[in-house]
Amino acid sequence: MTKVVAIDGQVQSISSDTNQQTDIPLQSASLDIWDKKYRLKSREGNDVDTSLDDTYQRVARALADVEETEEGKAKWYDKFLWVLRQGAVPAGRIISNAGARAHKPATSTINCTVSGTVGDSMDDILGKVHEAGLTLKAGCGIGYDFSTLRPRGAYVSGAGAYTSGPLSFMDIYDKMCFTVSSAGGRRGAQMATFDVRHPDVFEFIRAKREDGRLRQFNLSLLITEDFIEAVRNDASWSLAFPVQSKEIDNGEVDLTDPEQVIWLDWPSKEGFQQNEEGLVACKIYKVVKARRLWDAIMASTYDFAEPGFILIDKVNEQNNNWFCEDIRATNPCGEQPLPPYGACLLGSINLTRFVEKPFTAEARFDWDKYQEAVSVFTRMLDNVVEINGLPLFKQREEIQYKRRHGMGYLGLGSTMTMLQMGYGSEESLTFTDRVTREMAISGWRTGVDLAKEKGAAPVMDDEFTITKDMLRKRPEMKKDGYSVGDKVKGRILLGKYSRYMQRIAEVDKKLTDDIAEHGCRFSHHTSIAPTGTISLSLANNASNGIEPSFAHHYSRNVIREGKKTKEKVDVFSYELLAYKEMINENAMPFATEEENKLPDYFVSADDITPTQHVDVQAAAQKWIDSSISKTANVPTEFPYEDFKDIYLYAHEKGLKGCTTFRFNPEAFQGVLVKESDLENTTYQFTLEDGSTVTCKGNEEIEYDGETHTAANLYDALKEGYYGKF
Repeated sequence: MTKVVAIDGQVQSISSDTNQQTDIPLQSASLDIWDKKYRLKSREGNDVDTSLDDTYQRVARALADVEETEEGKAKWYDKFLWVLRQGAVPAGRIISNAGARAHKPATSTINCTVSGTVGDSMDDILGKVHEAGLTLKAGCGIGYDFSTLRPRGAYVSGAGAYTSGPLSFMDIYDKMCFTVSSAGGRRGAQMATFDVRHPDVFEFIRAKREDGRLRQFNLSLLITEDFIEAVRNDASWSLAFPVQSKEIDNGEVDLTDPEQVIWLDWPSKEGFQQNEEGLVACKIYKVVKARRLWDAIMASTYDFAEPGFILIDKVNEQNNNWFCEDIRATNPCGEQPLPPYGACLLGSINLTRFVEKPFTAEARFDWDKYQEAVSVFTRMLDNVVEINGLPLFKQREEIQYKRRHGMGYLGLGSTMTMLQMGYGSEESLTFTDRVTREMAISGWRTGVDLAKEKGAAPVMDDEFTITKDMLRKRPEMKKDGYSVGDKVKGRILLGKYSRYMQRIAEVDKKLTDDIAEHGCRFSHHTSIAPTGTISLSLANNASNGIEPSFAHHYSRNVIREGKKTKEKVDVFSYELLAYKEMINENAMPFATEEENKLPDYFVSADDITPTQHVDVQAAAQKWIDSSISKTANVPTEFPYEDFKDIYLYAHEKGLKGCTTFRFNPEAFQGVLVKESDLENTTYQFTLEDGSTVTCKGNEEIEYDGETHTAANLYDALKEGYYGKF
């Protein structure tokens, strides 16, 4: 039996036979998000894309037109349209802006950027604000490392005053971001990273405890290997910042005194005192116990879900461009560590589209079709570089030189459920390892073919001079006969000496040999993004990125233009919709009737232990050349002492970063909210006459001419964004 439904003018065939691929009708929230965020409209507000398939055709045409010949354009238009219909989902900036130049010419197809190094001067700080404003206006997210700014209380000789410190300047960036309305009706997204040695690190950790402060930022600490070692050994930890030349000239700091100075690998070396190894002399401002700092980080993360945790030494050690980059910042969600002015485009493959016979004993994953989709999508994403639309010359220069892209997947948790696997089980870890490895191998093979056809990324053919530092990082090069001063092609340094490529060589030595010989079309191929709105809209609420489904029936808080608070939207997980469509239309979470209960493999975020979250991320990370955006959701009542162990476990498993979220309504409620959490949380409002009203979080309140949930109204008033959308 086959049902036929019309969705916004698009006919979709939906089979009730579980032996066939099945298109589930898009839920109203999914269509609404597509309409508001990704559907192309004219300046007058009229629909240019009349259906979702029109959106796919527009994107396929824009990217196929990059091909040189008319024959190539026609061939790859068909292939690109096939892969979009099959489940390839370019990131939001591509979906929204590709092929839209006639309607919004100043927008970009790039999601991820990192600012140039923020120099420690008023001129450079404000100059980077200007650059960031242009970047956000084009629709891109941006990250910054603010630990390059001197600590609060340090003397600024030019001003004859003492600086207010990095956090005060971050406030300027925060206000700018809130003011700039990003392209496509999208509010700006920013990431601030901060070195764990900076003297203002405690202030950075506590920054978001003030209502409404730095809400346009995600915050992450740059955690080093020596800090983790100091925590494990209960050692002391020096908080330091580069010595100013005047402090040396005046004799205030003795460079030979280890109690005053520590020599560090600082991101900005210009104007600072360096030794022969290139390390910068840093003045020790304070010495604390490493565990005291660790406890401050953990307490803040437990209560406020920030700061995040970037293992920056691991990031740089595993970077394919280890020979020409020093990374200190990431894009807003952390899946793309990037150098100064670095830029990267994104795309995800919806894994649920490759499951056959779901929810049955014969359920299987179509590996052949998946590999084909990865290959076609790789070429498609590479073409985005040619229509990047980045606003700054240095950003365009960077993306054209290295041609980074970050292909990942979405729907991993939903796919596991459809294959009857429990998220975090041994079976699921094996699947995660394979599905990520196949994406990597297929994509890099296509990258070599593209290099032969179109030319390698310029970084592959450039020559780099071998330094002492390079031989220190890669001692095997010395064994291979390289010496300081030798010149080596980038393709050899990447293909043979990248730690990531050395792992790829264990399963496909010919591939890495080909990269060393011919180069590749791009320097980076994979990362896993959070895919929040594209999962909800274009993937019918398949689970985000690498995550399990948050829940199978829950609420999502969305920003509506013109509304004074966020709007609560009711949503279902994709796997629940599929199960209801194909197995039991009456099945629901928490059903009391035995026949309508969901199978045990229908797990959600709270059913999964933090170690299982980390294990799934680790299974994927070994084959991901950039990084992974993942949040380990933990229950509100999860013990703090157990919570602290999550981060050390993440370090042991070799992750590049770790983020957790614990529902804490005293701080905020988050984007995804379970009805049970709202039902169990009360909010108190003080009226003008001094009396108070207490409401449950899911109760509706009439206020200022609009209807709001109590939780959303409370958040908007507390955080200061009421009426500003």
